[in-house]
Order: sequence, then structure tokens, then C-alpha cells
Amino acid sequence: MDRVYEIPEEPNVDPVSSLEEDVIRGANPRFTFPFSILFSTFLYCGEAASALYMVRIYRKNSEIYWMTYTFSFFMFSSIMVQLTLIFVHRDLAKDKPLSLFMHLILLGPVIRCLEAMIKYLTLWKKEGQEEPYVSLTRKKMLIDGEEVLIEWEVGHSIRTLAMHRNAYKRMSQIQAFLGSVPQLTYQLYVTLISAEVPLGRVVLMVFSLVSVTYGATLCNMLAIQIKYDDYKIRLGPLEVLCITIWRTLEITSRLLILVLFSATLKLKAVPFLVLNFLIILFEPWIKFWRSGAQMPNNIEKNFSRVGTLVVLISITILYAGINFSCWSALQLRLADRDLVDKGQNWGHMGLHYSVRLVENVIMVLVFKFFGVKVLLNYCHSMIALQLIIAYLISIGFMLLFFQYLHPLRSLFTHNVVDYLHCVCCHQHPRTRVENTEPPFEAEARQSVV
Repeated sequence: MDRVYEIPEEPNVDPVSSLEEDVIRGANPRFTFPFSILFSTFLYCGEAASALYMVRIYRKNSEIYWMTYTFSFFMFSSIMVQLTLIFVHRDLAKDKPLSLFMHLILLGPVIRCLEAMIKYLTLWKKEGQEEPYVSLTRKKMLIDGEEVLIEWEVGHSIRTLAMHRNAYKRMSQIQAFLGSVPQLTYQLYVTLISAEVPLGRVVLMVFSLVSVTYGATLCNMLAIQIKYDDYKIRLGPLEVLCITIWRTLEITSRLLILVLFSATLKLKAVPFLVLNFLIILFEPWIKFWRSGAQMPNNIEKNFSRVGTLVVLISITILYAGINFSCWSALQLRLADRDLVDKGQNWGHMGLHYSVRLVENVIMVLVFKFFGVKVLLNYCHSMIALQLIIAYLISIGFMLLFFQYLHPLRSLFTHNVVDYLHCVCCHQHPRTRVENTEPPFEAEARQSVV
């Protein structure tokens, strides 16, 4: 993980309360090589090049429908990636014609990567020199179970490099869930119905799968940072490995089930999939309209109501794209000032995985009983069983992470075991429930993990 990104500026520090606490002077952060930026740029360029190559192949073979869908998925994700980078860097208010031109020809990530590398080389040459412009950053940190307030200086150049990393992490999620997921699903579908696996399509599917896995892993990390913005968070290799295995099994099993279901029912599967996506898409808006709240105006100070509405629509599309293939790790709330629910909502997580498990079982049963043998030369029952087991294993890794590997699990009011215990308690007689502690006392305590 990138430590520079984990220490963003904290402008809302109350000076009165800060003086009352003991502040520990932390070591100034060191700049690191921007591997994440290079990797995200490599994934973007690799997937774009392989998608355009497959478009050329489909056009040469007169496969118009395959060409159209492949090109549409590439263009939509690429445009959203350019808009994301422009929005994060606020380029519309700056005089940068070269950057805007590169975004116009869909090469914005390349020029941004070059800018980040130039900034890193500049910092490397000036290593050891004090920067004239620095800012103080304060974060809480758990040391031996105790909250400690740490303060350190962050130079302007390091913060600029951190902004580049921040933009690329957002870009990777946009590319993964609005481009790579539909691209990978469609290419798997084409492979099934054509019974051919050309090398170009394999390369495209590999790039898409890596992009989806990387984007889903970042989704978890960013969700933790958003929920616990006051804390300095460190994820070790074991935590990252657990998240990667969890997300890889969850997404691959889900997408394979969707592909097999679609290949079995063909056009009859479209209404089910579209309805599923629309429910996820309109759920935050329905809750927002029912709450009677006003549209948030803190997204960008220079935005009009129309601009704010466009940004909110883009966020809900991304939110729906994530939840369609995996759990978003955040609950979107348009009525809140922060747009997300920062509480540890076990009920939302449990509901999501319960509904998805039922959906997957139904789609797998449809494939088992109605699947055409021409699709695969393997036993349908074995394939169905393996896919469900893979999804259940992913849920197991998710529970393992939140129970034992979450970096701030000691802050949970209830952990996974507590939630499962509460669910089981509802099945016991009411007399046993009366012996438990009152709800307000349960909220006040912290579970020992």
C-alpha cells in the first residue's frame, strides 16, 4: 500500500480539542516509487490495445454484433476514465491544453503517468532538501489498543504525487467495473457460443480479469480509508492477500455464473439482468427521495446544480456496477453530507450476500437443468457445484478478514461473531432475550477481537 495516500490533508481539525490531547510528532513521510500508477497505466493501455485488436478481428470476420459490443464497452470505460482524471485534477480551471488534448484522444492516463514520473524524479533529485511549502497533517493511530494523535509535515511535492496516486486509484475502479466487468463477461459469452479461443481474446480476457481483481481490491482499501478518515491505516501483506483472494473468488464465480446463465437462456436472460441492475441503480435515489433531503452542495464549489446532478448520477452508476458483480464495501446515501454510510453496517453486508447467493443458486440451477451440452464438454452438475463452492469460499475469506485481519477491528461495536450470535438469538425464546444486556449498553461497549 502507498503510505503517501494514507495521510491526506485533514482540514477539519479542531484547534481547541487538539490542544487538549497529547500530540506525538511523527516522522515525515518519504516518497516512494509510483508503482501503482505505472500498473494502472499498463492495465489501461493493455486492455485498450487488446480490445481494439479484437474489434479489428471481428470486423475482418464480419461479426458486426461482437465488434459493436466490444468497441462500446471500451469506449464507455475510456471516456469515464478521462472524465475521472479531469475531475480529480480540476483541469477545467487550469490552462493545460496538452493534457486536455491527450484526454480528448483517450490517452489521458499516459500523460498523467509521465507527469507523476517527472514529479517523482524531481523529488528524488532534491532528496534531503527541505521544501519551502509544507502542511501539518494529524491522524489518529492505534498503538497497543490506545488511540494516539500523530502529527507530521507533508511537503507540497509529496502531496502532489499523492494526488496522482489518488486519481489513479479512482480511475482503476472506473475502468474495472464500468469497462472490464462487462468486457470480460461478454468475451466469455462469445467464447462459449463460438467454441473458439483465439489468442487475442485470451489476452483481452486476462487484462480484464486482472483489472477487475485490482479494482475490487482497491475498492476495499478505499472503503476503509473513507470510513475511518481520522485514522492512519496500514494494511499488511496478509490483509491484502486475504482481500485479493476474497475478491478474486467472488468476482470470477459471479461472472461465470452470469455467463452460463446468459448462454443458456440467450435473450430471455436480458430482462432478468437488466432488472437486477436497475434495482441497484435506483435504490439510492429512491431512499433519497423518500428522505426529503436537499441535494448535497459540497461536492465541488464551482459546480451548478446540473453539474452536481451529473456527478451524483455517475457515482450511482459506478455504485450499481460494483454491486452487480461484488459487494461495494460501502453503502451509498445521497442524503448524507459524505454521500456514504460510515457505520459498520453488518445488516447491509449480510443482505447483499444473502440475495446474491440466492441469485447465484437460481442461475446455476437454470444452467444445470436447461443448459445445452454443446456449450461445455464437462458435467454440468460438477460445474454448478464448483461455482457455488467458490462463492461460499469467498464469503468465508470475507468473514475472516473482518473478524481477524481488519486493521481497525478493535473499533467495531460488534464484530462478525457478535452479529451472527444476534441473528441466532432471535430464534431463541423471548425469556432468554430478556437476560441479555440492553441495546444502549451493547452499543457502548467494544467487542474484543
